[in-house]
Amino acid sequence: MFSRLIYRNAKRSRKENLIYFATLVTAVASFYIILSLGRQDVILFLKEFESDAIDKLLALMPIVYLFALFLLFFLILFANQYQLNRRSKEFGLYLMLGMRKERLILQLLAEGFMTSILALIGGILIGGFLAEIISLTVSKLVGQGIIGHQISLSVNAIVFTIIGFLFIQLIALVILGGRLFNQEVHQLLYEQTDKKQDMGHFKGNVFHILAGAVLLGVAYWIVLFYFEHFAGLLLFVALALGSVGTILFMRGFGKLLGLLAGLSKRRSTQGLHTFILRQFQENIANRSVSVAVTSILLTLSIILIADGASTMMSFESVNTRASSVYDFTVNGDHQKVEQFLTSEKMVPYVEDLNLLEIGKMKFQDEREEDDWPVSLVDWSELREQLIMALPSNYKEQLLSGEMQGYTISSENPEALNLLGVLEIDAKAPYLIPESSYNGLLEAIGEKPLNLHSDEIALYFNPDLLHMDNLESMPVLDRILEKAEKERQRLMSINDQEISIRPSTPMRGLVADRSVEIHSAFIVPDHRFEPLLNTESYKSYWNFRIPQKLQEQQGLMKPMMEARDLLKSSGFGFESYLQNFGRKLFYVVAGSYTILYMGFLFLIIACTVLALQFLTQMKQTGQRYVTLSMLGAKRHQMKKSMHRQVLLIFLLPISLACVSGAVGIKAMISFLVIYIENQALPVAFTFAGIVVVIVAIYGIAVARSADHEIDKLRWKPNID
Repeated sequence: MFSRLIYRNAKRSRKENLIYFATLVTAVASFYIILSLGRQDVILFLKEFESDAIDKLLALMPIVYLFALFLLFFLILFANQYQLNRRSKEFGLYLMLGMRKERLILQLLAEGFMTSILALIGGILIGGFLAEIISLTVSKLVGQGIIGHQISLSVNAIVFTIIGFLFIQLIALVILGGRLFNQEVHQLLYEQTDKKQDMGHFKGNVFHILAGAVLLGVAYWIVLFYFEHFAGLLLFVALALGSVGTILFMRGFGKLLGLLAGLSKRRSTQGLHTFILRQFQENIANRSVSVAVTSILLTLSIILIADGASTMMSFESVNTRASSVYDFTVNGDHQKVEQFLTSEKMVPYVEDLNLLEIGKMKFQDEREEDDWPVSLVDWSELREQLIMALPSNYKEQLLSGEMQGYTISSENPEALNLLGVLEIDAKAPYLIPESSYNGLLEAIGEKPLNLHSDEIALYFNPDLLHMDNLESMPVLDRILEKAEKERQRLMSINDQEISIRPSTPMRGLVADRSVEIHSAFIVPDHRFEPLLNTESYKSYWNFRIPQKLQEQQGLMKPMMEARDLLKSSGFGFESYLQNFGRKLFYVVAGSYTILYMGFLFLIIACTVLALQFLTQMKQTGQRYVTLSMLGAKRHQMKKSMHRQVLLIFLLPISLACVSGAVGIKAMISFLVIYIENQALPVAFTFAGIVVVIVAIYGIAVARSADHEIDKLRWKPNID
């Protein structure tokens, strides 16, 4: 009998409060997804290249998990409090009929345990399915065929999900059970009367609204104009001002809502207009802090989802080669490396094999007065032309001596970056023989340089100089083309005038990071050795995976096979996999946890709003009975209730959309979120996603409230 009562009550509770049960299932699914991250294909793949970084990321997951448990504990406590309040008369009747309080608490725990078990089963099944979908989707986004997907189930994730979820449920039920145990029968039967509303004074409420608006404005101003200076306290100052401003604004706004009820006398008796505003006012005024907190959570959700989603959108750029040409770079003895790479077992994996030779230019034998070696390079004419090509404000700062040093940045004009690089490198520049760079050009389908004996080409690293155009540098090319027409020589090496070849395509010299230089001089082969400082000489063999093999098997599978062969050879090498894995790690680390926290904040905020409205409806249920006695029809009360739901959800999400749009705009402006030329559209897009989810919760709340009104059918005049 007792077990049937527990089963029937638990089933009824889930049916009547489906929103809460769905939130529990979602929470369990999210716990499993975040805890099973280490078993996902993309993480297993990245462990081979970024094992230390992946270990640090996985070490962070328990902290994220505990933080999520901490937040959901209060949500569960609040939701179970709502459940107990709406069933208080039922519990009072049980005690009146002779049930002991201990047995009532046991019944409550058993019902909660049964609901938790069902939520765990549903959540783990959904979480496991979503984890597989996420893993497959990420594999698809970063390149089909990268990872041989295998269905995996994380036992540890299941165990810790069950332990954590049951623990917070048990703690919440024990706390609420203790409160229930201390209540008398008459308190349960007749419920506690609501506290009298304190609407304050008109001037005080206006002050709250104005003070809140000012604090929000100051927070927006800090975020929009001083975002790049965020370091330590300034970030928390902006968050604190925004949070306090939101709370003050909600407090003042809620208490002044009563004025709106009397502004339109014509509508005051139509469609329960005044009743709707009074209900809305009571909900906001009595719970202004919780409404403000939900607005803050929604703001954070909008910003985090925008950030995480934009990072996910960069998956495509992760798999884009951009300036990278070669898949592998091998260093070692010339002949031995070449012999190995042309061996029978390596030939299937090798295409566009090319020897890169590089080293620094030597100095003159004599010394300057301060005992510094004398450079062979005189590029003063080129320097003058680059200064003339600067925008006027930069030119004035440089010529007046106000500009101290150079910073290479994507924000700088092209001429300023070139000046900075050449100031550093031109005294003893790196040298690359023409044949080495011609091999790279051949690999990308470009024509060879064919330099004359008195001609060089300038090489600039497109990654370190933030080059958008890999085929040319417009400012430099204009200077060089003008000099060629006027037969002007802009540079000399060892007192010999040198011409500079314009429009040289720029690409990465190696597969990853073994050669990190800003610039180099590409010189004819016969001039390489005479100008070379032999102590700085280095050589590398570069090659690519054959295109036919890529078409048959994809890029990553043959790359990993070639990597295993190179490991067995004993030669030092690096691969594009390292560069790819590094970028992919940043994307994964920057999207998984951020999106997780964003959706967690969103779910908590929506659930709090939903339960808050349903709690108010339970507490004010007799008002709807009174309305029916005064002649209000059921469809009128439902329409009134729907408008209340709209207002309750619209107020916090409206302010959250404004704050979220400001946050996204600042993050886009200062390149924390990288989305080209789409600041406001992106802000509204991601805000729209959150609004849609909030709207879904609102619809669910409206349907639950409809069900409560349907229970009033037995009252006279209600139909």
